[in-house]
Amino acid sequence: MSLNKVILIGNVGKDPDVRYFDSGAAVANFSLATSERGYTLANGTVVPERTEWHNIVVRRDLVPFVEKWVKKGSGVYVEGKIRTRSYDDQTGVKRYVTEIHADRVEFYNTGTRPADGTQQNTNAGVQPIAGQSAQPANTPVNYQQPTSSQSGAFSETSDADDLPF
Repeated sequence: MSLNKVILIGNVGKDPDVRYFDSGAAVANFSLATSERGYTLANGTVVPERTEWHNIVVRRDLVPFVEKWVKKGSGVYVEGKIRTRSYDDQTGVKRYVTEIHADRVEFYNTGTRPADGTQQNTNAGVQPIAGQSAQPANTPVNYQQPTSSQSGAFSETSDADDLPF
């Protein structure tokens, strides 16, 4: 058995590029930044913030939503599959591109403002996952492996004393 599932929460890096084809199909592409906060170890070593950029591809019914509502700076939740494709560039060198093919895109409050400085309601339409309550932005979260008596979902606690750093 295998599973190809990606869940990302981050900020859109540029307005989506939407293309329509003669067949009526459409595709939207945008970049998404996810960041891990920096921290300082007990011995004084500073681990800097790390930002990863992801190429998001949206097709079918999600394209109108992305085209109308997703903008640079928007906080979004993306669920999908990771795919790698290759192509030959202009000089004949084989290049590889890794993309996230989104099955689900929703607004998510990441605790940051859009690049233009305006205030957005980025939490509109977001439903907590698996019946969990929504966690405020920038609240420390400790994910614990479920015990045999718990369901298969991770449980969240926001006790900062349980953090490993």
